[in-house]
Amino acid sequence: MVSADPSVDALPLIALQGIRRSYGGGADGAPAVEVLRGVSLRIHAGEFVAIVGASGSGKSTLMNLLGCLDRPSAGSYHFQGQDVATMDADALAWLRREAFGFVFQGYHLIASASAQENVEMPAIYAGMPEGPRAERAAALLTRLGLGERLGHRPSQLSGGQQQRVSIARALMNGGRILLADEPTGALDSHSGAEVMRLLHTLADAGHTIILITHDRAVAAQARRVIEISDGEIVADSAPESPKIQDKSASGAHWVSASSYQKYSEGGGPRRAFWGEMREALRTAWRGMRLNRVRTGLTLLGIVIGVASVIVMLAVGEGAQQRVVAQMGTLGTTLMYLGGRAPPSGGPAGVITPEDLQAIAQLPEVGHVMPIIGDPITVRYGNADRQVYVFASSHVMPEVHHWKLQQGRYFTDAEDRSLAPLVVLGSQARAHFFPGAQSPLGKFLLIGNSPFEVIGVMAERGSDSGAQSYDDMVFIPYQGGRARVYQAQTQPDYTVVTAASVALVQAAEAAVHRLLLSRHGREDFGISNAAAKLQAEAETRRAMTLMLGLIAAVSLLVGGIGVMNVMLMTVRERTREIGIRMATGARQRDILRQFLTEALLVTLVGGVAGVVIGVGVGAALIAAGVPVVFSLSFMAGAFACAVATGLVFGYMPARHAARLDPVTALGST
Repeated sequence: MVSADPSVDALPLIALQGIRRSYGGGADGAPAVEVLRGVSLRIHAGEFVAIVGASGSGKSTLMNLLGCLDRPSAGSYHFQGQDVATMDADALAWLRREAFGFVFQGYHLIASASAQENVEMPAIYAGMPEGPRAERAAALLTRLGLGERLGHRPSQLSGGQQQRVSIARALMNGGRILLADEPTGALDSHSGAEVMRLLHTLADAGHTIILITHDRAVAAQARRVIEISDGEIVADSAPESPKIQDKSASGAHWVSASSYQKYSEGGGPRRAFWGEMREALRTAWRGMRLNRVRTGLTLLGIVIGVASVIVMLAVGEGAQQRVVAQMGTLGTTLMYLGGRAPPSGGPAGVITPEDLQAIAQLPEVGHVMPIIGDPITVRYGNADRQVYVFASSHVMPEVHHWKLQQGRYFTDAEDRSLAPLVVLGSQARAHFFPGAQSPLGKFLLIGNSPFEVIGVMAERGSDSGAQSYDDMVFIPYQGGRARVYQAQTQPDYTVVTAASVALVQAAEAAVHRLLLSRHGREDFGISNAAAKLQAEAETRRAMTLMLGLIAAVSLLVGGIGVMNVMLMTVRERTREIGIRMATGARQRDILRQFLTEALLVTLVGGVAGVVIGVGVGAALIAAGVPVVFSLSFMAGAFACAVATGLVFGYMPARHAARLDPVTALGST
């Protein structure tokens, strides 16, 4: 922002007073080493200053302090009159982004990014839109003679070209103050001379240049030379009243506390968010492509986790539905109703046909099936046998979830018309009609009445040690009362089914209330399959727990893989983290960068896992395995994988965000 206050112009741009910087001396027991010893220094806007000293003199440490990459152990640093010690980490990142541009001896370019992408980086964190950002980066590189190298990576550029990319990056956000640390140290004499000419040009344009060097010949080209030795300033060629440059001539606008407040309150971070997200995604995708083997192994863990969850849940759901269907054949919705003597004494109650009709009208009730049954002599030809003759209504196969093996079952109309029809159990059929002969259309003599065989039930077995259903024969209830059980005045018992498993208790209560109101006393008894219901519930819970454990282990494996690869990524890219911080990235920007990379890995792995899981499930279906897919299961597995990746990716990302900029830049 352009300052209109002349009192601000009179202030030095940078004012150091009694700056000290020590390393060590902490809890680790390392001895304290004082690198800077009471440095006091003032630099005005527009100066071209060289800080010269031998290796180890403290000049690079001083540059890190000037560029807000490091904090002093003691002393004060005022930037345009504001105490830098009062600024938090975000404010310091903003100051580095808006005020400073760094030119390093080792160039510090991101190896996987192109020249243009390296130059654009400070503008990404400043929130500049993508179009203007790319245009400005291209213009800067063209101005520095790299117009044909925009898409080249650092490894494809010479040392001098890399340094010019570094200078272009320093100028991307304006470059009000250029901090150049040994900018010619790694260059040949020709490239070094080119870099110095660029710095002179920038100084003439009004930029403040602070050059760090050990080469006195290079330092002599500056307009002010400060010599440092053993952490102290021993010489300064500055005049007592240095000339203040006209900042408006250079077009530079200056930063202040008020401009930072406007930035932080005026939506700057929000404007930058989407640009930073695109950069994070682009960087993440590039890293995945460059490390294909490692990425593939990480993805394998996530893919296996997601696919196994989907397949196991689908198989488990299929198995559960089969178990529930099988449990249904055991009578999980059945209640048994019969007359009995009331608790207060008196004759046993009688369940009348009218009672059964009233019960059938209850909304909680599905079916009402009266039953009469006794062992009776059954004959066919020369074969006779005592067989349990089961007289019931036409709904028996539906009530007991029992399929026919051959023929058909009798209908309600045939029951009401007293039709003499019989359906055989599988063992009864084998006894009376051995071999391959068909029993359909043959007649059995049940008691003294002939009954035509119209069907054979599928094999079922017995319940809880009771007589096997397969040894029985089944006749219509009304026809059985008229032809076999003439002496029966009421059913032996009545099976009542609830409309659903969830309504068993409600159905029992409704039947109880109805009969109590009709009889006036409790001369009846109702029992249900509570034990079977409990077994079904336990089966479901056990299956859910098993599948949950499988899912947890699978996702844990995938999450550990993400954490492992992210820790390796942070270690490999520590210098890149330092570069991003030097160009203005905040801690949350670094955190977002690495969380985005973890998210991208889990997203790709999750999608692949869903596809593979569906493919495996389809193959199982083709093989006859009961599999039931659910979109909610797939979405849940995918979401859990992404969430697990983010949770396990957070620790490496937080570690990256908390790295010290100076330490990160110095990593190899």
